[in-house]
Amino acid sequence: QVQLVESGGGLVQVGGSLRLSCAASDGTPKKHNMGWFRQAPGKDSEFVAAANWRGDRLYYADSVKGRFIISRDNAANTVHLQMDNLKVDDTGVYRCAVDLEFIRPTVRSEYDYWGQGTQVTVSS
Repeated sequence: QVQLVESGGGLVQVGGSLRLSCAASDGTPKKHNMGWFRQAPGKDSEFVAAANWRGDRLYYADSVKGRFIISRDNAANTVHLQMDNLKVDDTGVYRCAVDLEFIRPTVRSEYDYWGQGTQVTVSS
């Protein structure tokens, strides 16, 4: 059974940093590809970042390029999202997800399993 658990969210001021983590259960296929999506209140879910299982194919939304870094620790079955220089517009619930095929990693409907999410709030 695949279970994804996010952690690391919280309240931070503009310009601050947070590091999100997503731990996958042992039932997750070994060569799984991971992505992060976020949803702000009243807005649709949007793609943030994705990494294939090797970690050598990385994708970022234009709005986070140069500020966020996705990385993997396959030995620990964990993916991280380092978020620096945070802005108010980064506020939202961040969810990690598994995409078994990684054909269109920026497309939400391509993902097969989802975590419950962690809240990130950036205050001015």
